[in-house]
Amino acid sequence: MFEAIGIDSAGTQMIIVFFLLMALRMPVAFALGLSAIYAMWTIGFGLDLAGDLIATGITKFSLLAIPFFILAGTLMGSLGIAERMIRFFRVAVGGLPGGMGMVGTVVCLFWGAVSGSGPASVAAIGPMIIKGMEDDGYDRAFAAGLVVTGAAFSIVIPPSIGLVIYGVIAETSISQLFIAAIIPGIFMALTMLAVLPFARRHGVAGGSPGLQSLSPDPYGGSSRRTALWQSFRDSFWGLMTPVVILGGIYSGVFTPTEAAIVATVYALAVGAFAYRTLTFQRLYDALGAAAASSAVVMLIVAYASLFGWVVTIDDLVGSYSSALLGLSDNDWIILLVIMVILLVAGMFMDPVTVMFIALPIFLPVSREIGWDPVWFGVVVMINLAIGLITPPVGINLYVAANVTRLSIERVARGTMPFLLASLVGIAVVAAIPQMSLILLQWLR
Repeated sequence: MFEAIGIDSAGTQMIIVFFLLMALRMPVAFALGLSAIYAMWTIGFGLDLAGDLIATGITKFSLLAIPFFILAGTLMGSLGIAERMIRFFRVAVGGLPGGMGMVGTVVCLFWGAVSGSGPASVAAIGPMIIKGMEDDGYDRAFAAGLVVTGAAFSIVIPPSIGLVIYGVIAETSISQLFIAAIIPGIFMALTMLAVLPFARRHGVAGGSPGLQSLSPDPYGGSSRRTALWQSFRDSFWGLMTPVVILGGIYSGVFTPTEAAIVATVYALAVGAFAYRTLTFQRLYDALGAAAASSAVVMLIVAYASLFGWVVTIDDLVGSYSSALLGLSDNDWIILLVIMVILLVAGMFMDPVTVMFIALPIFLPVSREIGWDPVWFGVVVMINLAIGLITPPVGINLYVAANVTRLSIERVARGTMPFLLASLVGIAVVAAIPQMSLILLQWLR
């Protein structure tokens, strides 16, 4: 079945070289670039072609959404918008048993509608949520596990950087991908909430202290109704962020790419005029952090264009797709194999890299079988999100370990209940395509 995939193929050698360089701990972007250049040299193409391919790969209008969404998320964290959102949800549901766990899940869901980056979400909102959950009696490792999982689904909740990149690679409508991801994203959040009643074994001490555990109490011991109103008023402009972004996209006022710029301008306006927290130093720090994060992503995109060119020229798409289709006559078995491959790859590489390597091979398979590309994109994104929290190398785990000062092993143990629930969730989303497509059909 795999006779068509020979070791003498330049494309196959490129993939082997890539994983060898990764094993030597070379940065992902440079591993992509060097392995692709090796394959180009093997095939006999002049390396002067590399510059043109890189330029072509990154000069796509849709990719402008990446740095601007990253900047918007960074600004919302540094300007206190995220903290006000957490305070509102804390007051709203903090009095319920295990309420801070619900707060953490909801805030991660909301933050995903702005940030779109799993590791960035852990770093931005993780310390506040974990501290609040500890105050409410949760074990720190379990609290870290909830944040790690919720932040991972930031790449599923629209507007998602991952969905933008999938749309570019698959040449699929990004707006449709955003709409299709809403219900599955909420469903994955519900699977997280389903874990909370079993959290007592992890140290939940009865009911949540609620508003009284806020330290310091910003509302001076006000009644719950008054505190709820005050916290809503304080956080109103932050809560409006996903409404402005997603409402503008779905109403056709602006495109997803333009929405990233709108989100950045909106965050600046809220910080400058509504909350008056914008200073030159905070703006400088946010621009620096966003530029560093964007550079990492865009380097991967740039060098992945070389990688993808070799995949196409050497007909890796045809040979690997034929091998995958030859595995079984059962479409569900092929889907299961693809999901396992994506999950394992997501354990060791960031979602952007996995998509640029795997999608050129998997997309032709999905088209041959007749799968809806929008539904397939949602399934791919949830798979990659779960990869971010899967030991031994889930990226979010390392960020959470750094934030909490816990060992990676303890954070991984705290994440296990959410990982198991997420695996059940992705199985349901994959088995019921209508969950992803119903909103699209309704809007048509």
